[in-house]
Amino acid sequence: MPAARPHLLGLTRVELAARAVAWGFSPVHSATLWNELYLQGRRSPSEFTPHDRLPARYLDRVFAECDFDFPSIAKETHSSDGFTRKYLLGLRDAHRIETVLMRYSGRVTACVSSQVGCAMGCVFCATGQMGYTRHLTAAEIVAQALHVDAVLRATAPEAPTAAEPAHPSPHHRHERLRNVVFMGMGEPLHNYDAVMQAIDILRDPAGLALGAQKISVSTVGVVPGIRRLAAEKRPVHLAVSLHGATQEERAALVPAARKWRLDELMDACREYTATLGKRIFFEWTLIDGQNDGHAHARAVGELLKGIPAQVNLIPLNPTLGYAGEPTRPAGARAFQDVLATYGIPCTVRQRRGIDIAAGCGQLAID
Repeated sequence: MPAARPHLLGLTRVELAARAVAWGFSPVHSATLWNELYLQGRRSPSEFTPHDRLPARYLDRVFAECDFDFPSIAKETHSSDGFTRKYLLGLRDAHRIETVLMRYSGRVTACVSSQVGCAMGCVFCATGQMGYTRHLTAAEIVAQALHVDAVLRATAPEAPTAAEPAHPSPHHRHERLRNVVFMGMGEPLHNYDAVMQAIDILRDPAGLALGAQKISVSTVGVVPGIRRLAAEKRPVHLAVSLHGATQEERAALVPAARKWRLDELMDACREYTATLGKRIFFEWTLIDGQNDGHAHARAVGELLKGIPAQVNLIPLNPTLGYAGEPTRPAGARAFQDVLATYGIPCTVRQRRGIDIAAGCGQLAID
């Protein structure tokens, strides 16, 4: 079988320049092409016009050797408060993924997917309930971020409502994407190489120029991936989905814990923090009557002793395949209070897009 053609959005700037040289062209042409892709927002070969720095011969070779297209928008859904948009995107092989644009005070975040479905099987997660289909390519991941960036360029920020006056006001003509979280469909560290290639492209200072501190990778606890992040000294934020503070409780919610046991996961987390000197964000889905009591909070405090950590509490979001209920606000505050006695920072995640199934654990392909 012949090798698949590379996609332009899956190539780093260095790789694009190397191809230009191999084809007998100046790397100046590739720099101009990169600018057209990431700063001018070209979305199809027909949008490229030959000129002195992008000669027709070079463009002909690029599009003869490389693919270039974007996922189609199968559906766009807006939340009732106006601060979240969910995009159902169609891929070339007819599979679909979801990408979310979320507005917060002073920032806009793109929540991107890394796989079609997910193999980890977390019982309360709509993507886990789908099962796994395939990895996304680096180009398909980058395209999601570029899609959100294009939306922001094309629209002025929405005016804040009286209920939430601190949100960005429409005083600026355009916004740019500055935050990306790998918390959409799929397990990012199960698709490690493509995710890291995409992150390298998104961080390039001549492109979207996302800072490493503005990129978060969330994992259900894929231990080899965490160790590899540490070994490669990847500076992005790491978020680890915990949900249970004992092996038995965690495995009941997160089947992947049967492969990567809790003690092994915590050892990898200690290795990560010791190597990079960075804290880890531990995510805890609060399920009423199941993992939200004082004893559970104390177990979390004991488990995280000695690890630079912050806990993000996420009241359970509804999915069709799980009958649990979210912990009430008073229960979440009590959980926080217990963790405070251990000196562990703890926040309750702001809820975004729950009414359009765009919240944590809700993404599927409806």
